[in-house]
Amino acid sequence: MPFPAFSLPAADRYVLKNATLPAITVDGFAGPAGSEGLIRADIVIANGKIEAVLAAGTAPDGLPVADLDGGMAWPCFSDMHTHLDKGHIWERSPNPTGDFNGALDAVRTDREARWSATDVRTRMEFSLKTAYTHGTSLIRTHLDCLPPQHRISFGVFGELRDAWKDRIDLQAVALFPLDMITDEAFFGDLTDVVAEHGGLLGGVTYLMPDLEAHLDTLFRTAARRGLDIDLHVDETQDREVLTLKTIAEAKIRNGFTGAVTVGHCCSLARQDDDMAKATIDVVAKAGLSVVSLPMCNMYLQDRVAGRTPRYRGVTLFHELAAAGVATAISSDNTRDPFYAYGDLDPVEVFREGVRILHLDHPLDEAARVVTRTPADILGRSDRSRIAAGLSADLVLFSARRWSEFLSRPQADRIIVRNGKGIDRSLPDYRDLDPLMRD
Repeated sequence: MPFPAFSLPAADRYVLKNATLPAITVDGFAGPAGSEGLIRADIVIANGKIEAVLAAGTAPDGLPVADLDGGMAWPCFSDMHTHLDKGHIWERSPNPTGDFNGALDAVRTDREARWSATDVRTRMEFSLKTAYTHGTSLIRTHLDCLPPQHRISFGVFGELRDAWKDRIDLQAVALFPLDMITDEAFFGDLTDVVAEHGGLLGGVTYLMPDLEAHLDTLFRTAARRGLDIDLHVDETQDREVLTLKTIAEAKIRNGFTGAVTVGHCCSLARQDDDMAKATIDVVAKAGLSVVSLPMCNMYLQDRVAGRTPRYRGVTLFHELAAAGVATAISSDNTRDPFYAYGDLDPVEVFREGVRILHLDHPLDEAARVVTRTPADILGRSDRSRIAAGLSADLVLFSARRWSEFLSRPQADRIIVRNGKGIDRSLPDYRDLDPLMRD
């Protein structure tokens, strides 16, 4: 049993021996295939990088060895849809009803009263410390951009991206109601801010007047400024709301060549089979990527006081993937009015995603949804995979097989960055107490 006695060698070149790896996360492995999508390997690490991934028992002799005794080794995670600017405001701005409208009201009130640069920076940095400790190396966050918040939050984001560049790569998306695109002064200034910080244009789509015209403006602006797009889409149980197909058609109509990601897409699961298939077909044709947020949407969707929820609130994940659509899952909100819980821990997101979305039986490719697929969607194919030449950024587990991995929270994991173990002390919630006072 390697944990907690397991330790990494102090040498610059060493071997992680007898590791179990999810094969879907590994490139260039020539050893024998295993069962349930798991392979056994020795990982040679030299000067902070992966030198080789070899069949178990074939690593060169004479090197210092850390024996995982069959324990799993994963690449560090990619968390592609978060809200770092909202995080950790629950204690001062709870959502008593737990529903979507209650969340909107609580966040709006909190933002207008409290979101100074100092407040946003403190909460975002707390979240980054947490994510880093859990094993995440790439994060995309949406930032609320109702004026003047867009300049405050993007300014803080720029500072934190620089400060954290050697630990977590950060991307930011401007989040705003899409009908505000007609406010030329605001939208022009917002686009300037996004471009200055290398961000993405986003927004929230719903059944609104002139939706197609708004989308055309969004796509044309993004093309002119060289920006990608990441939208909140159909986060509702209302089957009458299905803007996803309209977005896909707009991308095709405008000949937009940038990347377009859509999140949530909950109402797709409320459509009949013919409508769902027609929508998925055009989403695949348009080349959209879809991220599902299983924990947050299970929390928010179909919540009616005194009544058991009737459905899970997630999108048609399997059908989208089968159609060739890039699909991933992510954390979404953390301890705020949209989701009262969470810790930006991709292991928790994966474990719950497997259960909620039935990503199991088989589990052979399930690990991709928090590793290589979100990294690819975010344009970082150098992240969240294990391959010779890449940084030795790994998450090591005592669990040897899926039944062990998915049955416990893996709190004893070891995080390896550039070949070295990091301090896994989580930040204390008491650090946020000054922000909770009036």
